[in-house]
Amino acid sequence: MLAELTAYQPPHFAGSEWIAPLFGTLVFIYGGRVFLQGAWGELRARQPGMMTLIALAITVAFVFSIAVLLGFPGMPLWEELATLITIMLLGHWLEMRSIEQASGALDALAKLLPATATRVTASGTEDVPLETLQEGDIVLVRPGAQVPADGTVIEGEGSVNESMITGESRPVHKRVDDEVIGGTVNGNGSLRVRVTGTGDATALAGIMRLVSEAQSSRSRAQALADRAAFWLTIIAVLAAILTFLAWSLAGAAPGFTIERVVTVLVIACPHALGLAIPLVVAISTTLGARGGLLVRDRRGLEEARNLDAVVFDKTGTLTLGEHRVIEIATDELDQDEALRVAAAVESDSEHPVARAILTSAMERELAVPGSQDFRALPGHGVEAQVDGRTWRVGGPNLLRQLGVAPPPLIADAADRFAERGQSSVYLIDDTEVRAVFAIADQVRPESIEAVRRLHGEGIEVVMLTGDSRTVAASVAEQLGIDTVYAEVLPEEKADRIRELQSSGKRVAMVGDGVNDAPALVAADVGIAIGAGTDVAVEAGDVVLVRSDPRDVPRIIELSKASYRKMVQNLWWAAGYNIVA
Repeated sequence: MLAELTAYQPPHFAGSEWIAPLFGTLVFIYGGRVFLQGAWGELRARQPGMMTLIALAITVAFVFSIAVLLGFPGMPLWEELATLITIMLLGHWLEMRSIEQASGALDALAKLLPATATRVTASGTEDVPLETLQEGDIVLVRPGAQVPADGTVIEGEGSVNESMITGESRPVHKRVDDEVIGGTVNGNGSLRVRVTGTGDATALAGIMRLVSEAQSSRSRAQALADRAAFWLTIIAVLAAILTFLAWSLAGAAPGFTIERVVTVLVIACPHALGLAIPLVVAISTTLGARGGLLVRDRRGLEEARNLDAVVFDKTGTLTLGEHRVIEIATDELDQDEALRVAAAVESDSEHPVARAILTSAMERELAVPGSQDFRALPGHGVEAQVDGRTWRVGGPNLLRQLGVAPPPLIADAADRFAERGQSSVYLIDDTEVRAVFAIADQVRPESIEAVRRLHGEGIEVVMLTGDSRTVAASVAEQLGIDTVYAEVLPEEKADRIRELQSSGKRVAMVGDGVNDAPALVAADVGIAIGAGTDVAVEAGDVVLVRSDPRDVPRIIELSKASYRKMVQNLWWAAGYNIVA
């Protein structure tokens, strides 16, 4: 047929009539093998699809051509068979290449680890292959070098770029006892790191494993595509049978009829359906991983677009899970000066309140002076000399012991703190109360934006906590949370999730993946936050590498975008088949 279309007549010589059958058979066996194997797998799974149609089309063309070669009247289809297989192989290659490119970020993750590491020995250092590192080895990470394995800093300080793992763009300062992740880059400062995980035990390997599992897990959209391919296959086969019967009854030549049958099978083949869903899945899960959103189950990501309510655990999720100075009230003293002096007084104390004051001073980058003559006042507070003056820091018991009363401005502030369930700590100079600090679990700055964005999506925000109603109400007021469940025991959290679901809502639970595991499992979408790089967390459809609540609305946005693209692809993939 190609000779007729091109007006080209190939030369004839002895044996030339066997060239087309020979090469056609080779193309069928070698090039068509992938389709025949795919069809066998589909038929064994009782799920005939595009591979079955292609295999049926090329098998019909091959068998008919063999029959003509053996004397059956008609025109052989060797050229058409070779052309069909070549075109289908090209389409299959494009499909696999697209998916491989979409998953290419996983390969990029694998390349983050260096080929060698600088191991510290008794006699100095030595460069060794990465695979020879063992847990407990000490490695040297120079400025600009990649961290070769997960470990703990035992000497040195530096700023490490973790963006390729966590999605956090700002370098993270690392000092002694801080953990580092294999594959991250040391920006400045030299670090000595004790290896705690190598090979498959590293966070990087765990992230790659999670993404791979997510890409292989099935979703409802994929099931829809499979059903569409199944029915299109059935319809195409029926159409081919009707075509054969119609042209046969019309008296058409066998070759003409077979050509039409093969044409129907090829035109109706839903080949693009094989690309419609996997490509979107590969792109969405890879983009999520690069942004610190690790999808464990695609069904969870798919369901996120339908959420009506998002339930947050309070401690460690909406708040830092660590106490800080939330507010400062002073009479005449500057607030930063009051915090600077209080931090100096508390610098030798191990009390949690002392750590809260010291950490808050460091976060404000205040220069904390030294102190002398530190003395603990059991049950009351502490006392020390700062800049030649005696200062005391303590709670209401210290005021009663000293017999002093705060001025009205500071007393009113302390009453306000108490109403919010926050502790009041006073700074006293000799016998005068100079400042009062509100100490509480600090709300994450990111939580406000996260709640605002969820409200913008029309989603109800719920807070679940074991804290008192006073503390819960204070946090809820700061963030604008719609519903609060306070004084809830860990084992009762799943019941609250089911209570919301019973009212017809689709619910996501955001928790730490450990204490909140039952609630994460009970929710329509479980989101484990605060897991860091501990991707071994079992509960949760999505694991957030960063402890950033703003990643929750990002999950919903990713879910909606993925679903839109899936539906769009399905229509484009199946539309021409339906028309045909």
